[in-house]
Amino acid sequence: MKIGFFFWPYDVALVRAMAEAADPCGYDMIGIADTPGIAMDPWVATTILAENVRRARVAVCVTNLVTRHPAIAAASIASIDLLAPGRAVLGIGVGHSGTRNLGAPSLPASELAEGVMFIKELVRARPAPYRGGTAHLPWVKRPSPVFLAASHPRSLEAGGAGADGVFINYGLAADNVVQSEGTVVRAARTAGRNPDEVEIWQIACLDCGLDGDASRRKIGAILAFVSAYVMGGGDLARRGVPAKHRAALQELRRRYSTRPGEADAALVTELGLFDYLSRRLSVCSTPDECLAQVRAAQAAGVRRLMFSVSLAVDPVRTVRLFGEKVLPAVR
Repeated sequence: MKIGFFFWPYDVALVRAMAEAADPCGYDMIGIADTPGIAMDPWVATTILAENVRRARVAVCVTNLVTRHPAIAAASIASIDLLAPGRAVLGIGVGHSGTRNLGAPSLPASELAEGVMFIKELVRARPAPYRGGTAHLPWVKRPSPVFLAASHPRSLEAGGAGADGVFINYGLAADNVVQSEGTVVRAARTAGRNPDEVEIWQIACLDCGLDGDASRRKIGAILAFVSAYVMGGGDLARRGVPAKHRAALQELRRRYSTRPGEADAALVTELGLFDYLSRRLSVCSTPDECLAQVRAAQAAGVRRLMFSVSLAVDPVRTVRLFGEKVLPAVR
């Protein structure tokens, strides 16, 4: 199993500390999230990360094509590749906090797919047309893979049809994995692609600590944030949500914040959703319990895990403890 993590880069010291904690443990990928209004610029943070990580792949996980033109994203990831040759990964999504915190709309899946294909041409140093203009990055040394972050069917289909990989944020239970990865595989085949060429990573929240109760209490905030776009809106039955949780999830989506904190954690508990959401969307508690949960995800068919550690009790400690106690056992 390949395992990585991403985080909100609150400050320069945190980015460097995360790199220092993670690289010796052998994580496969380390990512920076784009969330204006919460953390520093993702490209500045990714540059710092690329200069401090020697082995792991370095990802933007993820940015969007609303707040930045796709040609700018292409040039940015190609620049990161110059610092971390062959290890740069660009993740693109429709936008959640990255757009909502700026009052901007999320991008429809069809336009997202168009942007991904445009970027894929640019990072191959080929000129590419886009909405009336033509861009070209002749200085690019090698193509960086372009991943699409997806939770909903249309985005999953777009990822399977055209992206180099997909960051799936849908759930770690066996039925969640079958449903989400099956959508990607079918879309790849429909597009005439070999599904094995699409690199699939499942996303989950992580908080690993010696005080398991503290980890469980804290992770509720990120569970509210994540579940709002994984399962919020639309037909919750089609998103794999049991009938008994649907009304509570609709209420959660109405009340949660895209700048999550203690109020969101309390909301998850108030609505009786903690057990369900933590099982579906997270790995949390002590190292031994985290190991058991990761092994359950393996048994469910997960081959690659990308963890969000942004709101852990201590993100650096979580990365180090998981890397020292859980990662070797999984491998």
